Formats: sequence, C-alpha cells, structure tokens
Amino acid sequence: MDETGVHCSEMDVNMDSNEEVLLVPELHKLLEQDPHLKPYKKDFQRRYALFKDRLKNLEGFEGGLEKFSRSYHSFGIHTQPDGGIYCKEWAPGAEAVFLTGDFNNWNPTAHPYRKLDYGKWEIHIPPREDKTPPIHHSSKIKVVVKSKSGELLYRISPWAKFVAPSERNVIYDWIHWEPAQPYIRKHDRPMKAKSIRIYEAHVGIASPEGKIASYKNFTHNVLPKIKDLGYNCIQMMAIMEHAYYASFGYQITSFFAASSRYGTPDDLKELIDVAHSMGIQVLLDVVHSHASKNSEDGLNQFDGTNSCFFHEGPRGSHDLWDSRLFDYSNWEVLRFLLSNLRWWIEEYGFDGFRFDGITSMLYHHHGIGCGFTGDYNEYFGLHVDEDSLVYLMLANHMVHSLYPDCITVAEDVSGMPALCCPTSHGGVGFDYRLAMAVPDKWIEILKEQKDEDWDIGNIVHTLTNRRFNEKYIAYAESHDQALVGDKTLAFWLMDAEMYSNMSVQSPLTPVIDRGIQLHKMIRLITHGLGGEGYLNFIGNEFGHPEWLDFPRKGNNESYHYARRQFHLVDDHTLRYRYLYAFDRDMNKLEEKCGWLSTPPAFISAKHEGDKVVAFERGNLLFIFNFHPYKSFTGYRVAVNLPGKYPLPLDTDAAEYGGHQRINHRTEFFTEDMPFNNRPYSILVYIPCRVALILRNVDNY
Repeated sequence: MDETGVHCSEMDVNMDSNEEVLLVPELHKLLEQDPHLKPYKKDFQRRYALFKDRLKNLEGFEGGLEKFSRSYHSFGIHTQPDGGIYCKEWAPGAEAVFLTGDFNNWNPTAHPYRKLDYGKWEIHIPPREDKTPPIHHSSKIKVVVKSKSGELLYRISPWAKFVAPSERNVIYDWIHWEPAQPYIRKHDRPMKAKSIRIYEAHVGIASPEGKIASYKNFTHNVLPKIKDLGYNCIQMMAIMEHAYYASFGYQITSFFAASSRYGTPDDLKELIDVAHSMGIQVLLDVVHSHASKNSEDGLNQFDGTNSCFFHEGPRGSHDLWDSRLFDYSNWEVLRFLLSNLRWWIEEYGFDGFRFDGITSMLYHHHGIGCGFTGDYNEYFGLHVDEDSLVYLMLANHMVHSLYPDCITVAEDVSGMPALCCPTSHGGVGFDYRLAMAVPDKWIEILKEQKDEDWDIGNIVHTLTNRRFNEKYIAYAESHDQALVGDKTLAFWLMDAEMYSNMSVQSPLTPVIDRGIQLHKMIRLITHGLGGEGYLNFIGNEFGHPEWLDFPRKGNNESYHYARRQFHLVDDHTLRYRYLYAFDRDMNKLEEKCGWLSTPPAFISAKHEGDKVVAFERGNLLFIFNFHPYKSFTGYRVAVNLPGKYPLPLDTDAAEYGGHQRINHRTEFFTEDMPFNNRPYSILVYIPCRVALILRNVDNY
C-alpha cells in the first residue's frame, strides 16, 4: 500500500478491447517511419496509458512530479531552522524504528521514530539548550530497525548522503554530512552540445600511481587532458557508493552518496563545476537496474523483510549479478529512484545520465539466455516488464521537462524499438542509445580474421545498422573491452610487442606499424560512420598498454592494473603520443565541422577487393583504404558537391606515427564525371592502411 491507499499495479489502465484507449499524441509519426510496428499499436497505447496514469496519480496524491522527485528534502536526516533534527524513513515491514549514533552514545532505543501511515516513520529531535543541532556535521549515525521477530537491525538510511568504511571493519558508516561552508557552484551549466563526444572515465584509476586516485586529482590533472583531447562530455563511472571497489561501481550500496573513497562530496562538486567552466557536460553512470545484496550497509532487507524496495521471491533477485531487483510498480520505489536522479542533478550539478543495464529492466528474463534476433515479437508481450519500462519513461520525462539541456543515454543490448523516441511518440524518451554491436564487431574481426579477409560490407553494415530517427553513441571500445578477461583494440593489435617495441629509438616493426595505423582508422571510421555521438574510455585514446583489473583476492589486492599511465603520452621517446595526437585532432575536427550532428552518411564505395570505404557526411569526404599492402594512385571517389577539397586530416601524417606519403598542401578538385550514383567525382592517392578526410570549402 502507498500513500494513495493502493498499489501502483491497481492503478493500471484497463485496456479491454471494448473500451476506448488513451491515444498516444504522435504515435502516427513512429508508425509511419517504421510500419513494421503497426501490429503493436495497442502495446504502445497501453504503455503510454500506464505512463500517463502514473503522472495523473502523482498530481492527485503528491502535488506533481516536480514535488515528488524532491522527496530527499524530507526523507533521510535534516537539520531544521531552529537547530533541531528531523528524520524520515520508509520501512513498511518494521515493528519499530530508532535513531542511534555518536550523539546518544550508541544507545539503540533511546530515540524512537513515530509511526505514520503507509509504512513511514519520523522523528523530531529538539536542538540543544544552546540552539545547536543535537547531531553535528561528521557524526556517525545508524537507523535501528526492530523486525517483526524482535531482532534489532543496524541499518544505513537509504537516503544517506555520505557514507564511509568503518575504521574497525569493512562495513560502512552513515556520516551526517552538513558542513558549515558547503561548496558553492561558480559556473553555469553548459548548453547541450549538438555533437556529443564522451570521455568515459573512472576517478579511482585516473592516475599513474598504484592507488585509488581522488576527485582532486581528476580535477587538476585529468580535466585539462579531456579538454585538450576535444571531448565535450564526461561519463563518470563508479560514483554512486559501492562497498566493493572491484564491482566497478555496479553493486550500489548507497544511492544518494558520492563514493567517499575518492574524497568528499564537495570535492566532487568542485570537479563538476570546473568541468562546466571548460564547457564540458558531466553525465553520471546511474545504476537503477539492480542493487547490492548488502544489508548492513545497503538497501537489502532495510526493514527486516526481503521486499521493501525489491520484489519478493525469485523476481527480486538477479542470478547472474547476485543482486536485488527493484519493484518498479511500488509507489515508494518510484519516489526513491526519481528523487535519486533529481538529487544528482540538483545537488552535484550532473548534466544527465547513462542508464546502466536497462536490458535487465525491460524484460522479465533480464536478457539471460536471449539472443535478440531482431524479431519484433521479442519486444512486446508478457515477457516485457512494463512496470520498469514505465519507470524509464517517467525518468526521462522528468529529466527533460525540468532540465532541457540534460542528456540521457540507454545501455540496451536488445534493440528495443522507440527507446530513443519521445514519450509523445510512444517511445521511452532517451536521447541516445549505445551502439553496442560496434565494439563486438571490431573484436570479432581482430580476433578471428586476417587483414586481407576483412568483410568491408559487413563492417559498414554494422556501423550503419541503426534505427531511423533514434540517436546512437558509437564507440570502438569502452570499459567493457578494457577489463581483464577481454582486450582493448591496442592489445588485440599489438600486445605481443607493446612492452618492447613502442620506443621510437627501436625499429618500427610490422606489428607495431600495423597496430598504430589500424588503431587510428578503426576509431575514425567508427567516429564518422557509426552514430550521432562518440565515446572513448579513459586511456584508450593513446592505446593504454595494460588491461584494467581492480584489487581483489585473485590478484593479491594489487592496484597495479587499476590505474592509467598518462605519463606515457608525455614521453616523446614512445609512440603512444601519436595515437593521443590523432584522437585529439579527430575530435577537434568534428568540433569544427560537426559531422555527428548531420544526417547519416551517404556511402558511395565499399569495395571488397580494394578494401576501400568512401562516404560523405556533412561537407566532408571520408576515404579509408584498409588494404594491408595495396596503395592506389588516381583512385576515383564519388562526391555530391563540386568544388575544392583540401585535406584537414590524414592518418598517415608524421605527427600521428604515419609514413608521410601524402602532401598536406595538396588540394583536390572535383571533375564533372558522375560516379557511383553521385554527380561528381574526385581522384585521390590513397596509400595502404590510411584514412583521409577531405573538406569541401566551396559549399558549406
């Protein structure tokens, strides 16, 4: 039961065929652009009706989504204007609730909460005689829950804003965080960029030293590198507090707390504020798909039962992840999760979210054992968890209606249609989805195929196979490929010699030469052809020579591989600087020309024998020769726009570790000779394993 007196599931709209359904305002647009979705019209109408019904009930019982999503103002712990303390919790399965901590010498039952309706509890603690708060900044506290069986359970509030490991053991403490002089934001948020170039980053590994790096280190040492590289957005991983560092931030224990292992909340606020001063937006990698099984310092069994925030029974557990699954139909779970998103935006200044693992949310089978062939029946029916789908619609609606410049990105391997369409079209409302098939394709090619056997048509198909009018973030590799057990592109290409032949003082071997050239080409064709945004994982831009492995029992708790060796780029005797320079100039050219914000490319050539790909996007002509040894003189390439085409980017340039076979002063001119379904063409010299970008300067 919730504050309305009913479960959310009882508020579902009856979609009986004899009743008039709530029409999706612009569903016709979705069905016109993809007629194959027409048989599922009623599914879209039902989902939209559920979404609107949730909004209607929020208006009727909570004063609207805006107020509902600010519930962190009342839940948790708060110092009142008179110096008193007010605390509020939701613990429907508790027999009694108490507050304990330093302030009362850890007396477990000295400060009882008062029971309210619908499983809520509150406590008012008056100020001291001198009008100071009874619980001061940095005090340690705990909620004590008396279960139905009479057991006293020590818990951290789900709304805790700061937690840190106890000095005595690994269990985290709830620390009352209310500094006298909190950090004050100095800079405005950047506007949403037309072209989004994301630097996926992890604060803890962002240092060459074998230790957990800090927010301060990231602010002073890493942000300038990100700015220099031309990225305009950072995706911050492993920020929401997780007790187990090696979980990579995916076993969340405290959803409202920024991880204390990197520093204080104010340190994180400063990091984001400084990023904003550089014109860089910051996204939070948010994990609302599941939660840690920890109970003493997590959400699990907070009120002494197996339900509360989660489903009871098998539906409440993810077998592969060994974690708990939220009950998205529950009113208070919606309050908690929507308020959580709002908290990170309001309190810390985040500019949006990358939602992790939503395939698990969208389907009752969580994607386990499901290959997702693309058959539309896979996306509709009883196997779809529409409670969680509606939650995602609510989340996107809230973020975009309250913060128009904020960005949401979906990580979904299933290919759910309309995931990145507006809710008014019947979609889920994300701005972007990750093009997750692209890195898998590159790994498959490098792992299984000889260079001369590359299927150019299949590569192009993978890069361009995306849903019309849904935006994709393309990437050649992300953190998934960097983790131990997998390999980065650089490792697949050069791991046999990366520790011995990356010095410019040693001869350039065929392995290193091939690796450097293909590393640039793979990233450029992914950037230019693969989506409407681009992503890179920290360090991969310069071919970081080691995998990523967090300290754990299996590696004797070593930090040796949980770091990024940025100093390798600054060493001019090493070849890593070539890859860094190319990544920087590739991004800077996109910033100048904006190809990511233009319509999908027109592909004029994908020649299997020559291993050549050519395409136009914006006012740019991209030409790739993936052949391992064949160069082509006077190679004819089709273009749509006549005029002069200078050469702003060439992977064969000396500063990128190339062989300098192309004169950068060369200007190419079109001929009035139709070719490959284009009205004009151009002749170019395209050496083996080289990519060129030509820019039309007469028509733009």
